[in-house]
Amino acid sequence: MEIGSSYKESIKVLAKTDTQKGTTAMEQYTGFSAHASLATLGIWMNEKAIWQKIEEQVRIKQKTIKHTPHEKLKDVLINILAGGHGISEINTRVRTDKALQLAFGRRACAEQSVTSETLNACTEKNVQQMADVTRMIYQDFGQGYGHDYEKGYLLLDVDLTGLLAGHQAEGSTKGYFSGAKNGRGRQLGRVLASQYDEVVYEQLYDGKVQLEKCLTGLIKMTENVLDLDENRRKRTILRVDGGGGTDGNIDWALLRDYFWMSKVKNWQRTNKLVTPITNWQSIPELPGHEVAWVPAPHAYQRPMRQLAMRWPKPKSGWHYCVLVFNLTDEMIFELAGQTISKTVNEAELLSAILKAYNLRSGGVETSFKNSKQGLGLNKRNKKSFHAQHMLILLAQLAYNMTTWIRSELAKHKPEMKHFGMLRMIRDVFSISGKLQFDEKGKLVLIVINQAHALATLFDETWQSTFARDDLSLILGKI
Repeated sequence: MEIGSSYKESIKVLAKTDTQKGTTAMEQYTGFSAHASLATLGIWMNEKAIWQKIEEQVRIKQKTIKHTPHEKLKDVLINILAGGHGISEINTRVRTDKALQLAFGRRACAEQSVTSETLNACTEKNVQQMADVTRMIYQDFGQGYGHDYEKGYLLLDVDLTGLLAGHQAEGSTKGYFSGAKNGRGRQLGRVLASQYDEVVYEQLYDGKVQLEKCLTGLIKMTENVLDLDENRRKRTILRVDGGGGTDGNIDWALLRDYFWMSKVKNWQRTNKLVTPITNWQSIPELPGHEVAWVPAPHAYQRPMRQLAMRWPKPKSGWHYCVLVFNLTDEMIFELAGQTISKTVNEAELLSAILKAYNLRSGGVETSFKNSKQGLGLNKRNKKSFHAQHMLILLAQLAYNMTTWIRSELAKHKPEMKHFGMLRMIRDVFSISGKLQFDEKGKLVLIVINQAHALATLFDETWQSTFARDDLSLILGKI
């Protein structure tokens, strides 16, 4: 369908000021947007009162001159969803796109330096307020929160990732940062509901914090978000990076009735467990690697199966690790995405165990990669620790909302479920088009570029899921 001549007119004046009454009245407005498809997310946010919850709960003490603190935070969120990695990109991605601003309920966009000042004004109390709202939003819309525990187990992946920062940044210390020797920065702890690719909880730490020290705190806060009572914990699997596999963490989780899977962190314990092993066997899926059951397992608070693995060092000798878990064979195969046969042989079981654990790389590790590549998580660095934490929470909200939209798109095109954040932001949310608003500033028509490879899919999803009488979405030539 070719867009009509009325939609080809140049952009009209956005607003006119009534000098007598001192108010601003909208004119009917039609504008081009490089992110016309993203406008639908703005409409959904408005309808579900997502931002209204933030306005009600988060109270930033800053004088309002032209834009309120909440409006400036929204500009940051729009910038993230529009692919902006640095805060400075607000000026080029959001301020120049009047139609997109209107779709998110904004009549203008704050300048990036003013937005940055609002982030700097955030206090620890504001961060906690935002965390509380984020929890409420997740409980309203998160698939992980609505998980059916009677049907299956909930899988939670837990890990840390490093965020490099300058010497003057609060909480920026030397620590482990992959690929950055002697790097400085902060650490971000994340709990991911892996079946749904949703961030359940995040916490920002200084750079020297390791997973073994913060894991129980992350899980406790996750229990609060997911309302994990005793019955739900018995149907929940914690899959943890080796850095969290201390005796204390494992025993704590077992006593709280979780299922657990991780590597042993203590290298001395590992050496002790693998020393008596003589019957190593190769694994076809991992050339050069060998595995064997630990003959004298360490005694934890609950019985745990312990599987040793070794692989050669570059010069001589072996690297060793030990996997500890209390999952049943059925749970292992389900976690590995495989069907368990009636007669499982040893090789099949060992293969499934290794795959079940290695799929962490497609869970929480991939989510970190998605956040950094797609949402620019590691590109926005603030000197203030609380300002940085507020940015983290906004990115978490953006991550989950993008995941929810992707789930709807995948119902029409299953391969969409494999789209990462980068493809969602770069491709799905960047379909150009024109947006028409009425005199009240309400979006009444979205015309998206039919030449875009995903335009038809987006249109089908809209018509079947989000269609309404007062808003039309059509395909057109742009």
